[in-house]
Amino acid sequence: MDLFEDSEERNLLPRDGVANYHGAILEELEEEQLFRDLMSQVPWKSDEVVMFGKRIVTARKVAWYGDSGFGYRYSGTEKVALPWIPVLRELKRRVEEKSGENFNSCLLNLYHDGSEGMGWHSDDEPSLVKDSAIASVSLGVERKFSFKHRETKETVSLMLERGSLLVMKGETQRSWRHALPKTKKVDSPRINLTFRSFVV
Repeated sequence: MDLFEDSEERNLLPRDGVANYHGAILEELEEEQLFRDLMSQVPWKSDEVVMFGKRIVTARKVAWYGDSGFGYRYSGTEKVALPWIPVLRELKRRVEEKSGENFNSCLLNLYHDGSEGMGWHSDDEPSLVKDSAIASVSLGVERKFSFKHRETKETVSLMLERGSLLVMKGETQRSWRHALPKTKKVDSPRINLTFRSFVV
């Protein structure tokens, strides 16, 4: 099933979870300025993951911020949260106001173009508060985003527009995987910010 039309406040998932797409929550000029600020102010670093016992360095760049310097462990590596910078703290406030949720950290991903993506996965690490909301903000070029049910294999896809907010909560991470497919049609960068709640 493809959902490319406006679907604000409506649950995109037919069962076993909640994914509300709010569309753009930032004005065009706001989004452009925030994109420039994050590109220049964030200490982007290549991600490192361990797959089949081998350490892989990704072209995709990442950064992680939080209320305190707690650690985040996934894919065999551990990261320590950086203190919030003003532009991120203000975006966190906006996201919390719009979603009605509270967050204590943010993982940022920088995809340089469509050759970089993310395979099927769930954000269900033990360090995250169980079934807590994850709010995803997209900056830069539009990209397709897909969900796939763990059991039925049913898929739901949508285009994440510039400055948009997607909120996943409830049992979504337990019942669905999600992915950012690679594409040859995109030659511009995208920044994705996922606001999360870690156990403290």
